[in-house]
Amino acid sequence: MRFLGILAVAVLAALPARAEVKIQEVISPGGITAWLVEEPSIPFMALELRFRGGGSLDRPGKRGAMNLMTGLLEEGAGELDSRGFARELENLAARFGYDLSADALSISAQFLTENRDDAVQLLRSSIVEPSFNPTDVERVRAQVLTGLLSDTTDPDEIASATFNNLTFGDHPYATKLSGTTESVTALTRDDLVTAHGDIFAKDRLFVGAVGDITPEELGKLLDDLLGDLPDTGIAQPQSADVTIEGGVTVVEFETPQSVALFGQPGIGLDHPDYFAANVLNHVLGGGSFESRLMTEVREKRGLTYGVNSFLAPRDHAATYQGRVASANDRIGDAIAVIRDEWAKASDEGVTPEELHNAKTFITGAYPLRFDGNGPIARIMVGMQMIGLPIDYIATRNDRVDAVTLEDVKRVAGELLDADGLRFVVVGKPEGLTTGPLPE
Repeated sequence: MRFLGILAVAVLAALPARAEVKIQEVISPGGITAWLVEEPSIPFMALELRFRGGGSLDRPGKRGAMNLMTGLLEEGAGELDSRGFARELENLAARFGYDLSADALSISAQFLTENRDDAVQLLRSSIVEPSFNPTDVERVRAQVLTGLLSDTTDPDEIASATFNNLTFGDHPYATKLSGTTESVTALTRDDLVTAHGDIFAKDRLFVGAVGDITPEELGKLLDDLLGDLPDTGIAQPQSADVTIEGGVTVVEFETPQSVALFGQPGIGLDHPDYFAANVLNHVLGGGSFESRLMTEVREKRGLTYGVNSFLAPRDHAATYQGRVASANDRIGDAIAVIRDEWAKASDEGVTPEELHNAKTFITGAYPLRFDGNGPIARIMVGMQMIGLPIDYIATRNDRVDAVTLEDVKRVAGELLDADGLRFVVVGKPEGLTTGPLPE
């Protein structure tokens, strides 16, 4: 409760209330680089660590090893078993979070200044010397297997897995990072130790820190926390070829409503046209009730409760995706409208009013992301991973405002491909079969 109280104060005193977020680059005596926003007014700090590679670093035949290993990082470390670790974390009024994505393993830590040294040592033990106790391994493995079983009855999970398999060929993106029932069941403790060594290395580390700590103190903290990590880990995967082609894939599933995930090749975060594509997507399907897809598919025709589109850039591939759900006898109509809107935007771009409204929303929403120390630390780490400059936060909205009507029209014509959309439909869709897109 004490931690939560101070955390609430930290959120209320959020840094965006000031004119700018001042980021300093810190290099520890041991050579570890971090970005720091110093905020001494509250005795609290947030630390974000991210190791590039994530679930994509699973070795051949060991799918799910990174995921299972990540789930065990807080289940005992050093001389502490899982209960002892949880008890010590509570005694320190600290919070640790461990999360795995296809591209990164992220560790978030929040703690009070007075407990900083002890919290860092506890965090270090989970990173450097997790115990992987056999009892804990079996318990967490059972949780993963339960989740995999549940996914087999979730239409959205089925659609996502099918879409990824069609899209990414033999790249790790093509399969679930949590693995399969067979691969997870076969994992050994040695596999988890190997996965740990593959990802926890300095050559893929990014750090963000926000709060009550000086650059000198942060440098020492980083060396104490991460100085024992090896310099290099396993090689990163190669870029993925986006192999998806236009058409429909139907996955039979007994349900009165079909779910459709649709997509095509996309655009990367580092692409010079990304901001124009972001504005375009907001107009087309990313702007909630203000988007064209919501207006045409839901408001005018009542074919769905919700439809959206989103840019999905990853480290090794980029797609442009969307989702819609509709009754089995109407999903075909919803797909036809989506394709028509895709083609219309490709041919015509957006209107001046749509451009203005999209830029106003995107620039106005940006400061809302900075709602506390933790989110700011995560944003800084993301900036580093993409290779953005340290002053990006101050200039980001200027880049959005610089997008012109001509930029969006050009990008729409180059990016949007209505005939290249692949719709993965899970359900009992009437009038749809696997094959080419209907005319």
